[in-house]
Amino acid sequence: MMGGIQGKTAIVTGAGRGIGRAIARHFVDRGANVMFADSDEAALSEAMADFDEADPKVRSFSGRMSEKLATANLLSATLDAFDRVDILVNAHRLVKASDPLDTDLDVLEQLLRQNMMAGLRMTQVVAKRMIKQAEGNPDTGSGGAIVNLSTLAAQHPVPTMLGYSIAYAAQEQATRAMALVLAPHRIRVNGVRFGSVMSHELKDSLRDKPELRDRIVEATPMGRIAPADELVDTVLYLACDASRFVTGQILTVDGGRSLADRVGTQTV
Repeated sequence: MMGGIQGKTAIVTGAGRGIGRAIARHFVDRGANVMFADSDEAALSEAMADFDEADPKVRSFSGRMSEKLATANLLSATLDAFDRVDILVNAHRLVKASDPLDTDLDVLEQLLRQNMMAGLRMTQVVAKRMIKQAEGNPDTGSGGAIVNLSTLAAQHPVPTMLGYSIAYAAQEQATRAMALVLAPHRIRVNGVRFGSVMSHELKDSLRDKPELRDRIVEATPMGRIAPADELVDTVLYLACDASRFVTGQILTVDGGRSLADRVGTQTV
């Protein structure tokens, strides 16, 4: 791909499993230095088992992305390991049901904090570092790229998942707002809205409700559920200089499902 990521440094949150892990591993394969970040230590250890401990391109960080201190410590750990950060992928998320007529405010706050505020705070912290890095090179290349993973629930509200839907609708608006703020610094902020993709959460849902698979496949014009790897190249495109004039956009990867979403229950 034109304008690849070889030699660049990326932070990928939610990298312990599922889509986040697939993105982080693909970035390593493409020659990037990658900080795998996740709140699940066991999942993170499993993800890191695929790499040589002495590999200088790979590091890991365990912490709750919803906590301010963890955000600051993650950036510090990345700078200690690689001296800079060029790419941020906010792929961590929390999937939890919430009743629109009887919403537990604690659950709603948790979903907003994890799925919107954590990524926004990480964006703010990393963007400040990217701005500082770009100050010495005002006329060369990209100042950085930030990619936020979203969900069809942001566009097509899921009645049984009120907090989840609201959080990602807010996250998408934050993506657009931060794109405007950071564009003068040559930092691009984009999102990827996905559905009918085999995430870790969807695997769990299908284990509990195997009949859901047929409903998703039927609702997807391309007639299948895509593996996580098929989402990765879209994220790579937005992270690299091939998309250097693209910012504030939410690209949809869903096999056409959002054209006529008929599932209406679970959008993960």
